[in-house]
Amino acid sequence: RVHRVTFKKKAPRAIKEIRAFASKAMGTKDVRIDAKLNKHVWATGIRSVPKRVRVRLTRKRNEDEDADEKMYTLCQLVEVTDFKGLQTENVDA
Repeated sequence: RVHRVTFKKKAPRAIKEIRAFASKAMGTKDVRIDAKLNKHVWATGIRSVPKRVRVRLTRKRNEDEDADEKMYTLCQLVEVTDFKGLQTENVDA
């Protein structure tokens, strides 16, 4: 989703797109990006972001009592060798 974006804005836009996807999929406004995922997106610089990224989305309870929302979403990187034939996996904890 960073096609036709100015090259100095590609990596920040990719992070924003990951946040938007996680927020829509999990139904929380508070989305936190794991450090490994952030490093993976920024690994090849601001201009050449990875074409695809597999992420694990986890909805967790907010520990702050004064937080606006009860839940937040944690986005983590899932390293895969090939993106062919992958399916969405729902895991009940």
